[in-house]
Amino acid sequence: MTAAAATLDGVVVIEPQVFTDARGYFFESFNAERFRERVARDVTFVQDNQSLSRKGVVRGLHYQIAPKAQGKLVRALAGEIFDVAVDIRKGSKQFGQWFGTILSAENKKQLWVPEGYAHGFQVLSETAEVLYKTTDFWSAAHERAIRWDDPTLAIDWPLKEGCIVSGKDGEAPLLADATLF
Repeated sequence: MTAAAATLDGVVVIEPQVFTDARGYFFESFNAERFRERVARDVTFVQDNQSLSRKGVVRGLHYQIAPKAQGKLVRALAGEIFDVAVDIRKGSKQFGQWFGTILSAENKKQLWVPEGYAHGFQVLSETAEVLYKTTDFWSAAHERAIRWDDPTLAIDWPLKEGCIVSGKDGEAPLLADATLF
């Protein structure tokens, strides 16, 4: 498992070492010791979430506020997504900046999105199954979202047309009007 620092503090792209032979492949999708080394802190995951979405679906930009803030470790089990983290920490030098990367079943990369960041993804393949581990339980009272197409964020989503967004995500506030950290 190797890690590359993303362009946002604390956000890390994790690339596993994959062993391939005539039978197929094997890799560690999660190892607590190695993960702790990569993100330079102790992290405990308490919930796994999985979604299936079709091409063009945008989920996000989601986050939870304190005291139920969530860090997320995201990967694509099937298909391909463009995964995004947005810094929403008030006072951060990187506030409002975003980082995006391709996660796919083929590349097996994962994205660590720590607390204080909004998270979202866009499905690039016909369908995609996404799994993400979270550091706190889902809480409706603490759940928040920012509009995926907020012009101040100017996220460069790969698919410009045909985006499919839930009513809730489509009505999310802009960053300027959102409840933040």
